[in-house]
Amino acid sequence: MTAANPSPAPSPAPEDRRRRQARRTRDALAEAACDLLLERGIAATTVEAIAERADVTRRTFSRHFTGKEEAALDFVRRDADRINALLRARPAGEPPLLAYRRAVRAWLVDPVDPAWHARPRMRRLLALADSEPALFAAYQRIRVDAQEESIRIVAARLGADGVRDVRPAAVVDAAAGVLLAALRLWARGGERDAGAADLAALVERAYDALTTEVAAAAPESTTEE
Repeated sequence: MTAANPSPAPSPAPEDRRRRQARRTRDALAEAACDLLLERGIAATTVEAIAERADVTRRTFSRHFTGKEEAALDFVRRDADRINALLRARPAGEPPLLAYRRAVRAWLVDPVDPAWHARPRMRRLLALADSEPALFAAYQRIRVDAQEESIRIVAARLGADGVRDVRPAAVVDAAAGVLLAALRLWARGGERDAGAADLAALVERAYDALTTEVAAAAPESTTEE
């Protein structure tokens, strides 16, 4: 008896192909925006130049981004989404501040999909964002949106109201603030600053500094006579 030939693997659904194509187009635009901003500066970079570098139309650019700053910082938005996904997946019983710290750590050391700091030019782009008002404003919008999502995640973990209960916002603002402080220090260190080369270690030291300060500020227990 002749064995039946195995059925061919099903072709990817059209929707999956379209999603992958859209992702590739978005990545190409983000890469082009990053390159041009670092080559020419933000004032001399136009949306049309970005679209041309990515070999797409101006209309295609507008389907993905509202401006050149958003395009150049798309890696920030994407990795902020990754941190929130990792935070959402942390064990339910883990304290929220520790959960956020460990989510950040998992993002920074992921060997499969390296965080943006491991990619070329990202340090220079972050440093530029710190000095260019329009780029800084775009960075802040992305950061605030990400933190709002983090607050919703922490509120769900605590079974709290993220609007009326101060705890989720306090935890996220503290945890994200530590990460931001470490990122800014790392970006300002320069390409050859060996002391800030390992961002993951720098972030860990920053979180250690926060927990040390919190412990030192804890009020001493008193016993009433």
